Amino acid sequence: MSRDTFAFTSASLRSLRLEQELQDWEDARRALAHRRAMTRRPLPAAPRLRHGNERIQTVRAPPPQVRCRDPAIHNIFMCGDMKRVYAVLKDPGMVNALMETVHEEMMWAPEMGMWTLVSKVKQTSALRLAASRGHSGCVEELLFREAEVDADPGGRTALHDACSGGHHVCVRLLLDHGADPDLLAVDGNAPLHLCNAAETYQCAEHLVTSGAQVNVAQRDSGLTPLHVACRRGLEDHVELFLSYGGDVTARSQEGETPLNSACAGAERPADAGRYLRIVQKLLVAGADAQTAGRKKHTALHNACGNCCPRIVKLLLEHGARADVDNCAGYTPMDCLLQVIEDYPDQQPEVVARSLLNYGAQPPSPRMLKLCLPSPATLEVMLNCYPVIPACDEWLEDIPEELLKEHQSFFDAVRRMSGQLRSLQHLCRCALRSHLGSQCHFAIVQLNIPSTLKDYLLLHNDGLLR
Repeated sequence: MSRDTFAFTSASLRSLRLEQELQDWEDARRALAHRRAMTRRPLPAAPRLRHGNERIQTVRAPPPQVRCRDPAIHNIFMCGDMKRVYAVLKDPGMVNALMETVHEEMMWAPEMGMWTLVSKVKQTSALRLAASRGHSGCVEELLFREAEVDADPGGRTALHDACSGGHHVCVRLLLDHGADPDLLAVDGNAPLHLCNAAETYQCAEHLVTSGAQVNVAQRDSGLTPLHVACRRGLEDHVELFLSYGGDVTARSQEGETPLNSACAGAERPADAGRYLRIVQKLLVAGADAQTAGRKKHTALHNACGNCCPRIVKLLLEHGARADVDNCAGYTPMDCLLQVIEDYPDQQPEVVARSLLNYGAQPPSPRMLKLCLPSPATLEVMLNCYPVIPACDEWLEDIPEELLKEHQSFFDAVRRMSGQLRSLQHLCRCALRSHLGSQCHFAIVQLNIPSTLKDYLLLHNDGLLR
């Protein structure tokens, strides 16, 4: 009918004819397989023993696996409608039936020089459907009827689906019926890797108490569950994994440790407190603050790139180096300068001050323009120079609103540009240069007034001298 209604090119007709032939061939193949299965002769009975009345059990071939493409039946298990579940399971073959969903995708066919519709089949099972939606009653009924607990049609087991959805009751049922807690899915994830949200804590707890390997590595990335929990900021998960022997020195394929993951994940200022506590737990458990990934990117680089002042200070106190370069030649200070525009209200001046007090070098004068969104950070940087560098060029780029708010400070910068600083400031520069990376440790121990300590440690006062 479509041929009479629409105008098709010869290539389109050839494609449609090919699709129809392939579909007819597939239908014929399945019909033949079904007929063979139904007409197959049973195996001959086993011979009887010569002595005694014992019999050898007859061995029969297993029945062919049922395939179901009925969306209505799929929906029954997804909704957990027990009345209809009982009706469907009257057929024993439906317990372990393959639930298939067919959808069509456009795919380029180079032999025909055109895009064609290709049928894709996705497979799952009744147990997977029920576990993914948390229908514990349905899961229990299927397990009672001997559903294969570790069957993985589609590349995942019911345990993977239950963990991904945070359905801890289903996880407990599956584990009690012998589910393998360390089985990897086709994508390389173990069930523990899928406990990656706050609501999955009880699932993770059931897994580790049932013997799951807490340091199991993802097949491709090499990430452990501890890496995942640290990256997601899951404080309770981290504490759980550490209590069961989580390895804080484990490295992914990129050489990243859980500490690197935690510092990289602290992107949102609202979550900084959670990530700070995670970093504290990792450091107490023995994490090395100096460990870098394959690209020589350390946890301090990540913390500075996310402008996390408290995490930066904590890492520096635990031995992180403030002057180390990554493979691209960037120091933690460079990482901070690149994000000041994104985090002007997250105290970038505190991060800069911490780095400078632990041995970081001041940025080059041409990089000072990156500090304009945060005048407080610019003040800290300029207080490291014996002479304020020429700044007329980049001072012209100050937004008008920011200029009005900090008019007196920017006027002082313009006025003192190229001039020698006060003797007091030059003495500060000389002392800090002499102390180097020990600046923080040495100054806090000096028997001098706290206000003078703050001055030596570059605390902001809004003035340039």
